[in-house]
Amino acid sequence: MTLPRIAIPEPTSTDEAYNQRSLPQYIRAVEASGGTAVPIPLRESPASQAAILASCAAILLPGSPADVDPARYGQQAEKECAARDEEREAADNLLLQDAFAQAKPVLGICYGLQSLNVWLRGSLIQDLPHSDTGAVNHQPGREIQKAHPVSVTPGSRLSRLVSGVSEAAPGLYVNSSHHQAVDHPGQELVVAAICPEDGVIEALESAEPERFVVAVQWHPEWKVMGNPFSRALFAAFGAAARERAEAKK
Repeated sequence: MTLPRIAIPEPTSTDEAYNQRSLPQYIRAVEASGGTAVPIPLRESPASQAAILASCAAILLPGSPADVDPARYGQQAEKECAARDEEREAADNLLLQDAFAQAKPVLGICYGLQSLNVWLRGSLIQDLPHSDTGAVNHQPGREIQKAHPVSVTPGSRLSRLVSGVSEAAPGLYVNSSHHQAVDHPGQELVVAAICPEDGVIEALESAEPERFVVAVQWHPEWKVMGNPFSRALFAAFGAAARERAEAKK
């Protein structure tokens, strides 16, 4: 059986050490879900990136140390906003255009959620600690595996994944490493989870139930094999990628 190829843009064009630390975690998670990870080099031409993407059945948008350019959602950058990464934004735009045109499954993680949301004309909170929603520390980092709880929207695709994971009862906790968050969800997206302690949006998904477009603000790729919910999320993404690959044969 040919494994579905899943495109992953390099997390950043500005910090190779960050890529070397983070990209292998996404690759391992994709491989554990039954897919073949296909990194998209950010410094390749759009034509070269598109040629690689043509063979892929799904896309995964990873985290990044950058922030999405606030001008794209009609705001000026606040001083707490990190620098944009033009190459990463351009690659994400290319991948998302392809995914939505070809009905390919999409999984967004942390910056990937924010990138997806802005691409669909949503907006972001530029800095949570300086916003009205500062009740929770959303930046404890990778060493804290249960940073805060999330409340999953009943009836959502995400809720169906939670229902099959015994660890989710009586509550689901996630890690956290972000200073920005969704303000207004983009077109065609609905809220799939929030942090109940401060209302910060923690997950989005497609408003169309048949489409696998899921994005989470936490990092399920961290220690994926040790977390039943993370395994279930990647397994569902892998299954959607296999279904898309089979449909194209």
